[in-house]
Formats: sequence, C-alpha cells, structure tokens
Amino acid sequence: MSLKERVYSVLVISAAEGFNDALAALLPEARYSPVQFATNVGAARRALAERAFDIVIINSPLPDETGIRFAIDASNSKETVVLLMIRAELQEEVFDRVAEHGVFVLSKPTAKPIITTALSWLSSARERLRKTEKKTLSIEEKMEEIRIVNRAKWLLISELKFDEPGAHRYIEKQAMDRCVSRKVIAEEIITTYS
Repeated sequence: MSLKERVYSVLVISAAEGFNDALAALLPEARYSPVQFATNVGAARRALAERAFDIVIINSPLPDETGIRFAIDASNSKETVVLLMIRAELQEEVFDRVAEHGVFVLSKPTAKPIITTALSWLSSARERLRKTEKKTLSIEEKMEEIRIVNRAKWLLISELKFDEPGAHRYIEKQAMDRCVSRKVIAEEIITTYS
C-alpha cells in the first residue's frame, strides 16, 4: 500500500484558531481522519487516553504549559509520531531536549509548503513504526510459541517419561505429519495432560 493510500489519525493541540483553520485545510479527510483538535495539554492527554493517534501536532506554547513534556510523553507511545512547532528563537534549545525521544521540531512562523513536507515526513516515520510494530509482534508470537512448546515438552517428560530430545522430536514429527504448527500440537498436549 502506498503512503498516499494510507489514512492517518491526527491530534492537533493548539490554542490558536487561525493556526487550527490553516492546518485543517492541509489535512484532507481522504488522507487524515479523524482529525481531533485540543486547545490545551489536559484535553490532549484525555484524547490520547481515549484512543491512539498516528500523528500528534503541537503548536507551542499552550495555555497550560509549553507542550514539550507532552511531546516527549506522546512520542514514547509505540504508535505515535510527534511534531512540535516552536518559536524560532527556542528551536535549537527545544530540539536538543526532545530529539532523542523522536520528536520532530519545526520552527515557526513557517509556510504551508514546509508544513506539507513535514506531514509527509511524519507519515513516513509512522510507516517505519508500523514495520517495527509488526516485527515486535512477530517476535512476541514466536516467544509465546516457544513457551507453549516447552510447557508441552515438560508435560511429555513428566507424564509419558520422554527425555527432552525425545519430547522435542515427538512434537516436531506430529506437527510435520499433520501439517500443523508445533504450537497446535503443543496446545493439544497441554489440554490432554493438564
């Protein structure tokens, strides 16, 4: 699937109506949906607690804080990429604080083409996170399978007096003979002998 076909959920935290209107025009519903706006960090934290967002855009400063701490917290979420928009004179200092957490920083004022480019960077970063999530899930699934197979081996050892290599061979052979995964065989053994 191409990046242009993906749809990204967006949370915008900004107290500036003009900014919100201009940004909303750059977030077509066909590509960014839903787009939710919050006017302060408290409301943004509640929104993030209710659901995950692919992209978070923070227009700093906000009425209740600068948004820097929130940017770091949101960026530490597995599935969220964050853009922090900060006054130009603070950009270097803020970048030093947030870059190691994966927060993108854009100085303002800025132009619409730059924001459009930043949105494409955010989309690209989100896709990279998506791939990492899939790899992590795959590793976790593999580890779970190993745990289940080991549990089944120990049941074979204790209940049927197999030795460890014999229990391993038994599970492998059953899986091959029946054309199913080792996990399926192990789960059957666990059900039978537990």
